Amino acid sequence: MPHAQSTPLLAALKYQGWWAVADAMAERMVRTGRDLLRDDATPCFVPVPLAPSRLRERGYNQSAHLAQALARRSRGTMLDHALVRVRTTVSQTQLTPAERRANVHDAFAVPAQRRAAIRGRSLVLVDDVLTTGATLNACAAALLESGASDIRYWTFGRARSDADRP
Repeated sequence: MPHAQSTPLLAALKYQGWWAVADAMAERMVRTGRDLLRDDATPCFVPVPLAPSRLRERGYNQSAHLAQALARRSRGTMLDHALVRVRTTVSQTQLTPAERRANVHDAFAVPAQRRAAIRGRSLVLVDDVLTTGATLNACAAALLESGASDIRYWTFGRARSDADRP
């Protein structure tokens, strides 16, 4: 099972309300990962959505702040609300990879009024951290089913897994 460690910067963004650090995080992401954007003149970023209850509790979506900062730094656009959670999921911090996949299966959808905006487009799905990929894969499935041409993932961090060797 992946280790639940995070950097102080990531924890500040996600759990301590320091959403302003998203800009510095995006700067580093663009500096180290520009090849992800390939030849996109105007990359289109889609943040992983929070459940409405989590959004009310936290007051912001850290992935949306990262996506907006990435859009500014790369002369791209952000499609906020292109993807929504259609059901609440439990916290994944203590779940196995298989439990994570089951937890987020069919948890995301593209609202009908947003489908035209993503049809045929190459999208960059943004989240704060990659652990098993279950959430990103579930989001990508919903976007592809709604007409996106391809999806790339961009996260600030990646959780260590048991397969990682020191």
